[in-house]
Amino acid sequence: MSACYRPIMSTLGYVLSPDRQRVLMTYRVSRQDDEQFGKYNGLGGHMEAHEDIASCMTREIREEAGITVSAMTLRGTVNWTGFGPKGEDWLAFIFLIERFTGDVAAASNEGPLQWVPIAKLAELPMWEGDRYFLPLLFDDDPRCFHGYLPYENDRPLSWSYVRY
Repeated sequence: MSACYRPIMSTLGYVLSPDRQRVLMTYRVSRQDDEQFGKYNGLGGHMEAHEDIASCMTREIREEAGITVSAMTLRGTVNWTGFGPKGEDWLAFIFLIERFTGDVAAASNEGPLQWVPIAKLAELPMWEGDRYFLPLLFDDDPRCFHGYLPYENDRPLSWSYVRY
């Protein structure tokens, strides 16, 4: 009998600059015990029991960057199995935040917030698997992507996705 699949539900958001050339990234260096220490990542986190996924995303952006989302698009989902040091299963809803109001905070609890040119994202230290789905996030295909990215020992085993 196989184990029951009960993923951690989460959001991951990528805030575009007004000129749409840069994206806001968290450089996770504030806590030595952070599983993502030293990596760049989008903003987001766990969905709470009383939230829908869009409310979770807007709350996480407000908490981490101090801004209010005024337009966002769901670009896809990623199912990570065996992810991180604890080998957890995660299901993330990946959003592109296209407009916001307010001034971006200098840092979140995880580390400094930095505007990075989209063309330079591949040069940053990040989870290896993020390199598979990030190009889909910023391409011109209007369809959502839905990816499967199994991990073992902090390394991706494979990558597959569909678009609809």
